[in-house]
Parts: sequence; structure tokens; C-alpha cells
Amino acid sequence: MPNWLLPENIADVLPSEARKIEELRRLMLDNFRLYGYELVMPPLLEYLESLMTGAGKDTDLRTFKLVDQLSGRMLGLRADMTTQVARIDAHLLNRATVTRLCYAGSVLHTRPSGLHATREPLQIGAEIYGHAGLEADAEIQELALASLALAGFDAVRLDLSHVGLLRAIIAQDAAAGRDEAALFSLLRAKDAPGLRALTASYDAVTRDALLALPNLYGDIDVLARAREVLPPLPGVQKALAELAALAGSALGRAEVAIDLADLRGYQYESGAMFALYVPGLPNAVARGGRYDHVGEAFGRARPATGFSLDLRELARLLPTAERKHSIRAPWGSAPELKEKIAELRKAGEVVIQSLPGHSNEQDEFECDRVLVLADNGSSWILKNLG
Repeated sequence: MPNWLLPENIADVLPSEARKIEELRRLMLDNFRLYGYELVMPPLLEYLESLMTGAGKDTDLRTFKLVDQLSGRMLGLRADMTTQVARIDAHLLNRATVTRLCYAGSVLHTRPSGLHATREPLQIGAEIYGHAGLEADAEIQELALASLALAGFDAVRLDLSHVGLLRAIIAQDAAAGRDEAALFSLLRAKDAPGLRALTASYDAVTRDALLALPNLYGDIDVLARAREVLPPLPGVQKALAELAALAGSALGRAEVAIDLADLRGYQYESGAMFALYVPGLPNAVARGGRYDHVGEAFGRARPATGFSLDLRELARLLPTAERKHSIRAPWGSAPELKEKIAELRKAGEVVIQSLPGHSNEQDEFECDRVLVLADNGSSWILKNLG
């Protein structure tokens, strides 16, 4: 085997693709700042117990683990940056007021999340800490939609769900509460036969509500049907009201879909959840939601909500960037030449000096002008090519 081969689902990013990714990163981080989000940079590597604090079982399975050669303790390579940012809010910033944080960096997964997914996503996201109201959820949802709009996606589908529904329904039934993990798996798979078998001994109200959840999906009208068939429990009513408000705030900006049995992130989230889909990608391109309990794991309870997406996956859906017009210049040490090149670069022009004996071959740049010595032999001027 050639020693330069990379592991499966790990790849180099070549110039044109790297440019798309970097431009997206800059656009989104600059937009986050316009909303008041502060940039943080968590480490790629942490002690495993810190990295797994507040994380679900899925994150544990996706995390690469190794032994620290200095301390002998187990380390983890981050598979998700959300809990790291929650730790920064809870222990390093320790603010009493609302905190808005954003981040961008590589994460590593032991297994790819999809058929063609990379195991080294470039995760970018934003989080709000300190506000339990729906206003924070609405801002995060708006920011996620704005991020996709900046990337050029205007046909976006927003899928909404809420973990509070299942928790409110099973809270009234001790048997259902003991089967929470199994119910989560069956609902996520929409396994109606398995759900009927598991709930056979439950209270009738609980059983009927659980059996109704897999069929409660569709457009915003699903919420009206849910109010009719689900029990009028306070937790159920609150969850449905929050979903209605979030769906209403997105109308006109995205196609809105509701799926009350979509419980991806159930172990991690604590309230409303959303996923964003764009044409050309079967999996969600961005996910977000409320996760109030994570702060408790760090010893400081803080309401929290946020979203993240993979820039590498998003960039693959975009067309190849046009080659940037540039200027070819000769190599030389003449002060007048150096001064002219510096002047052009200061004005935002790309100036590529041809090294002696070599031609220019770049994927990203198209030299449509050349810097030449004027007839007077003392000044440098631009001449169009071709």
C-alpha cells in the first residue's frame, strides 16, 4: 500500500474547494458578529471525562480516544464542539447575563455520519446561553436560515420537532418512564408494530398518545391534529405552542415541516429541535435546538440553545468558484517594480510573480493582465492579455 494513502472518509481539500469553504466560514462568522456573537476557539483535544460531560451516547461512540503520554489519562479528540463551548460559558466566562458565542473548527468522527460523509467535518455554529424563553430559540433558528441564505440556498426546508412531547406523555406512566430509551428508539425508527407491542401494558391514554406520534408529521397543520389526539397535558400544550411559534416565524423563509416522532438528539436536547435540508443532500445540512441540561453537567445550570453545520459538506453543494482575475508580473528586485506590485496588492489586486524558468499554473487564478516596463524604461504599466 502506498504510504501516502489517507484513511477512509478522510480527504485533502484542494485549492478551489478550500477557497469555497474559507469564504463560507468568513461570511458566516462575520454575520454571527453582526448579531453580537463572540468567537471562541476550544481545543481539539481534551481529557475524556471533560469532553464527555453532558454528551450523549452517540457522541461517545463517535469520539476517538487515546492515552496522554504526559499524564497517562485518557484523552478524546472532539467529535462535537457544542459541549466544549458550554464548558467555556459555564466555567471560564461565568457571566450572569445572556452570552452569545460562536465557533468554527475541525472535529473528528470514528465513523462517517452518512454514505459519502467525511470523518473530519469543519463544524461552525452559534449558541445562546442564559435565556430560557422562546426568543432565544427563534434567534438561533433565524441565524441558521440566514447562514444558508448567505451560502446561496433559497430553497430550504425546516423540520421541527420537540423532545418535550415524549417526556410529558411518559411522565404520567411509571412503566413508560422505565422504557424511555426503548420508546425513543422505536419512535425514531417509526416502528409501529414494535411500539404497539411495547406499550400493550401502558395506561390507555399514554399508549394512544405514543401510538399517535409516528403519524403526526407533515406541514404546520399537523399541530392542529396533534392538539386533537394528544392528551391536554401542560407539557404537551407548551411544546405544541412553541412549535407553532417557531414554525410561524420561519414562514416565507423556508418550507416548514413538522415531525413529532423525529427524536434525533433526544438524549442531548431538552426542548424544540430543528433540522435544515437543501436540494442535493439527503441528510440535514444543519441541526439545532435547546439543551438546557448540559450546563448542569458542568455544575452551573444555564438555559442554552444553538445550531451547527458542516462547512465541508455545505461547500460540496456549491458550484465551482470562478477563477479570480489576476496580474502576472516578472520576477525582479528593481525598486520601481516592487513599489508598483505593492501598490496593486494594496488596491486588492492579485499579483503573481513568475519565477525564473517557470510558467504559472493555478486553479484559482486567471492572469488576464501583465505588468510590463513602459517604453520610457522607468515606469511599470498594466497591459491586457489576449
